[in-house]
Amino acid sequence: MANQSEVRLIRLCDLQPSQLYISREKLARVQAELNPHCLQSIDSIPYKDLDGLLVMTDGHTRAFAAYLAGFDAIPAYPDPDELDWEAYRICVGWCHAEGVYSIADLAGRLLDAEDYERLWHDRCRIMQAGLNKNRGR
Repeated sequence: MANQSEVRLIRLCDLQPSQLYISREKLARVQAELNPHCLQSIDSIPYKDLDGLLVMTDGHTRAFAAYLAGFDAIPAYPDPDELDWEAYRICVGWCHAEGVYSIADLAGRLLDAEDYERLWHDRCRIMQAGLNKNRGR
């Protein structure tokens, strides 16, 4: 979890998604817990500055639920974790290729659990396997 001193409000339109889809089932769970009148009911979203973009590293469903609730900003913090930035660059590239530049662009990209697994998780696993092969792992 974030150090509370690092959490700040960031406009949703300024956060670059790093995934192409939202799971309908997960969204329903998040929305059930969200108070649409209280921004503090949403856990902070981690992001990284990646090549000049503020890229969400997690929390896409929370950000999308906030967007649907009418919020224009969300609490966010710099992700302190070391992640596979080559993989994130690929994911952001996929997003840009499909016109996903902000959380609002995911509005038409809600999938049931089976399609989410097949279209997103399987795609990511294949990409990660290719990266690992290229890295000699």
